[in-house]
Amino acid sequence: MLQTILDSYGIDKSAKPFGTGLINHTWLVEDEQQQFILQKINDNVFKKPADIAQNIRLISAFLSTHHPNYLFVTPAQNKVQEDIIHVAGEGYFRLFPFVPNSHTIDVVSTPEQAYEAARQFGRFTRLLAGFPTDALMITLPDFHNLPLRYQQFENACRNGNPERIEKAKELIAFLQQQRGIVTTSEKISTNAAFKKRVTHHDTKISNVLFNEQDKGLCVIDLDTVMPGYFISDVGDMLRTYLSPVSEEEADLEKIAIREDFFKAVAAGYLEEMKHELTAAERSHFIYAGKFMIYMQALRFLTDYLNNDVYYGSKYAGQNFTRASNQVRLLQLLIQKEAVLEAILQAL
Repeated sequence: MLQTILDSYGIDKSAKPFGTGLINHTWLVEDEQQQFILQKINDNVFKKPADIAQNIRLISAFLSTHHPNYLFVTPAQNKVQEDIIHVAGEGYFRLFPFVPNSHTIDVVSTPEQAYEAARQFGRFTRLLAGFPTDALMITLPDFHNLPLRYQQFENACRNGNPERIEKAKELIAFLQQQRGIVTTSEKISTNAAFKKRVTHHDTKISNVLFNEQDKGLCVIDLDTVMPGYFISDVGDMLRTYLSPVSEEEADLEKIAIREDFFKAVAAGYLEEMKHELTAAERSHFIYAGKFMIYMQALRFLTDYLNNDVYYGSKYAGQNFTRASNQVRLLQLLIQKEAVLEAILQAL
């Protein structure tokens, strides 16, 4: 089946699995002249893959006109000028050129990496400041809709597994006490000082290409690019870069807020976005971290109370562990807020 797809591009080479992505399946393809990345879009997650392709075309056209020197990796076209291929019974596929001498990083390990990644995500949004956001298709409806996530959490607290509700009562109580994070997000959505921007929405470090000197080249994996608020991109970086351990860590003592990594994220992002952000947006930089960590805690705990129907569970209580992890991270962020605010002001 893969060879049939490659034949449509005139490539007579085999594909081998590549990368560590959890959503889309990815393969590396090599011919005599060039390397390619073949990707199958997960249409269980992205219900309308054609919308993703349309968004990428629109952004590519804008960048090529207004910022032609920006490296923007777009899907190749096959022999009949298709940039996305549908194979009946198999799904949707696309082929990207492999950027020579580039690599990705799965886990951020230095402040320098955090700085480079944050700068690339900030640059992407800044360069698209003149793009009409209402032209973009919504590829994941309600992806970062915090009021909806809170409503789903409350429903699970009322109707979920009674034994799990009892076990999670301390986590439930804490998340309910932090309901003000939801209220703030509701105010943001109606405040003209918070601009709808072209937002990546998935700013883990593996979605940045680095060169051989570990300098950022560009952002990749644009399936989640939609209109949104800066808090989504900054918040996801703070959520995934600040702690030395991932959301899967069960030993809560290992979770920490690394101040040097926070400074790196802020410096990198603001280097690109300082003149784009309004005063109201800048004052909510740390709130962005609360927003994303809180939302992920809600989602993990909701799934645990609902018997793991969304994320699934590789071991008993995995979603409880994930929720506990994110609650601890949120608690530490709140405790360090004054220190982090001082770092921001110094920048």
